[in-house]
Amino acid sequence: MTGGEKNGRPLRVGLLTARVSRRGGGVFEAVLAEAQALEAQGGLVPIVFGAADPFTAEDRKRFGTIGTITVPRRGPAAFDYAPGLLAELLAADLDVLHLHGIWQYASLCGALWAERTGRPYVISPHGMLDPWITARGRWKKTLARLGYERRSWRAARLFHALTAAEAEDIARETGAEDARIAIVPNYVAAEADRAPSPRSDLVFYIGRIHPKKNLDPLIEAWAAAGGGAAGWRLAIAGWGEAAHVAALRSKLAASADPSIDFLGPIYGAAKANLLGEARFVVLPSLSEGLPMAILEAWAAATPTLMSAACNLPDGFAQGAALDCGTDADAIAAALRRAFALPAGEWEKMSAAARDLAITRFSPQAVAAQWSTIYRRLRAGL
Repeated sequence: MTGGEKNGRPLRVGLLTARVSRRGGGVFEAVLAEAQALEAQGGLVPIVFGAADPFTAEDRKRFGTIGTITVPRRGPAAFDYAPGLLAELLAADLDVLHLHGIWQYASLCGALWAERTGRPYVISPHGMLDPWITARGRWKKTLARLGYERRSWRAARLFHALTAAEAEDIARETGAEDARIAIVPNYVAAEADRAPSPRSDLVFYIGRIHPKKNLDPLIEAWAAAGGGAAGWRLAIAGWGEAAHVAALRSKLAASADPSIDFLGPIYGAAKANLLGEARFVVLPSLSEGLPMAILEAWAAATPTLMSAACNLPDGFAQGAALDCGTDADAIAAALRRAFALPAGEWEKMSAAARDLAITRFSPQAVAAQWSTIYRRLRAGL
């Protein structure tokens, strides 16, 4: 316990991420959710750190009164080099620093902070040690390991896994023993008394436009399942590298299917409205940590079509999700099943989704776990 804590000072927790904006994708949403939940928990002061980009000024508003400290980024977007970030971390007098996401400049800053302060440092890879991810860009990741990641891993007091499967990935890649790995899920805010929304025959994808999201087989499956002919629509919303977005647009142009819309990036109320309008959210991903898109769908009482790679078996067990697999034939079969689902069965799935969001993945439940973890770390336990 620090002297400040002895005098009643709240525990100061730094949440470090590569970018403090929507460009951070699901990791940014996870950081935002944790910061809000910790603030509501009381007794802790979350402070968010990271690089700024053109969206940061707008997205900072979502944090409300939570402190956000950002510095301009320079150089290649993939690395998010942000000179000045380490100095801000050191000046903040943090009790614990928690890094969200790896393979970027923030990892080096986290390692240096831990070495210079001797205070607890936590790393959440957010699925970025999944074999599908580590197999891509091997030479870049080899350089990252040698240059700064292994240093960061050695400095960490604790690794955070979103699932048991991710805990195995962390142990394999970093050599961390079980005692240095804590399994805590992401969480999502959901209003328990939220009024049900009118639904349309819409299947909705929201997330990055990236090969791991497996959108090409989804588009092929949509045609095979006859989604448009059955009166359904598929809306794809998201952001990504220019090459990936161009490839998606080319795929959609070749399909010439008027029942599929690419909406580009959407946020805020527009995103919430589509989550509440859709009958299903779809994510046939090849690799995930624990996807916020699925949790946000469940918070909106929207059932999901998802692959096992989403690492949310509770969704299948509790009846909130259908397993869509990852190949076009399996996805098409899941779509046909969704199209034919009786209203009463859909309502059961919707209720199960909502229940999972409110209980298993509620901010209160998960923030309490983090509060305990941070305090034990600071106490040296």
